[in-house]
Formats: sequence, C-alpha cells, structure tokens
Amino acid sequence: STGAVKMQPKAEELKFVTKNDGYVHIHPSSVNYQTRHFESPYLVYHEKIKTSRVFIRDCSMVSVYPLVLLGGGQVHIQLCRGDFVISLDDGWIRFVAASHQVAELVKELRCELDQLLQDKIKNPSMDLCMCPRGSRIIGMIVKLVTTQ
Repeated sequence: STGAVKMQPKAEELKFVTKNDGYVHIHPSSVNYQTRHFESPYLVYHEKIKTSRVFIRDCSMVSVYPLVLLGGGQVHIQLCRGDFVISLDDGWIRFVAASHQVAELVKELRCELDQLLQDKIKNPSMDLCMCPRGSRIIGMIVKLVTTQ
C-alpha cells in the first residue's frame, strides 16, 4: 500500500540507440508510439527522419534469435569475463549465450541459413520445403524462434 512503484516511461521519453545517430525516438505517427514496454530492447525500422530530434517510423520489435539469424554482417563469438558473447555488426550488437555450445550452434545455424539463401538465389525454382537440407534448417529455425 505504500512505497515506490516503477513507472513505464511516457511515449515521448522512450528512446533507443542507433550506431550512427545515437538516441532516436519513435515518431508520434507510428503505431508503436504509445507502446511503453517492449519485450526485447531491439527494434528494426524502415525510416529515420530528423525534425526536432531523430525519429524512427515503421518499426517492429525483434527478439534476439531472429536478429542473430537474419541481421546483417558476420556473427562472431568471443569469451568476455567468463561469458560467451555473440556479436554482430563488428561488435556493436552483443548477446551473452547460455554456453559456448549454444553460441557455436547459433553461429553454425546462421552460416547454414546464409548458404541456403544463396542456393535459393542461384536456383529460384528450388523448393526449400521439399529439399531435405532446407526443410531441416527451416524447421530448426522455426523451433528456435517459437520456443525461445
């Protein structure tokens, strides 16, 4: 009945950090403007504009595994203070893995997915669901993303 209660930030106070622009805010015209809490601290966005400050529009929250599997750049693993860290974008985005084995499996799954997508680009008629390798990779990704 007494004491402090943690308050969610107001929509205009919520901010995120980008590599090139520093702090950005969700644009008031965005559907997510009134969202005051995201399960993941990562957003992807389509448009960035600067008026009174830098805003992003057309944004969606993205969780860790889809970001690692589908994000740009190489995936790297390093040991940092006893934790195995998965990094993207030259170390700008970093995640702590549960173990070295998990980190290596995620990195290998990313490599397999990249190769599968390259194969599909070379051969657009290839049916990924009928291809044994493709269906296994897609099945593993679906299971990983839906059970995280």
